[in-house]
Amino acid sequence: MAMCLPPQLVIDMSEKVSHRDPAIRIVLLPRDTNANGTIFGGIILSHIDLAGAVEVRKHTNQRIVTVAMKEVIFKEPVFVGEVVSFYTETIRTGRTSVTVKVDVEADRNGHPVKVTEAELTFVAVDEQGKPTEVKRIN
Repeated sequence: MAMCLPPQLVIDMSEKVSHRDPAIRIVLLPRDTNANGTIFGGIILSHIDLAGAVEVRKHTNQRIVTVAMKEVIFKEPVFVGEVVSFYTETIRTGRTSVTVKVDVEADRNGHPVKVTEAELTFVAVDEQGKPTEVKRIN
């Protein structure tokens, strides 16, 4: 038996599908909120850092540390229950460092909303925590 949905419940999934694969995608929960009831910015920053690390892992299996995150400006709030995607791109690989751009989007009622973006620099380190040359994965 076919099920008919009212017109307001029919969703065109082609609008929801991004042609990019996020490094991570997460649903944010009430425990992640600030005093205003929106998602705490520090939670978003933490996920930006994790997404950047996922991107760096495409290039090396070495220990890496975050040494810099350029200015982050929150353009839109994130609300409880929204799916937030963190898209990454390697923009530079140096002798000891990898720089990654992270774009953050929230799915708001089927439409992507740009939340913020960041540029992070990661450094490969040895057992003593000293910078070491990035050994690329073949």
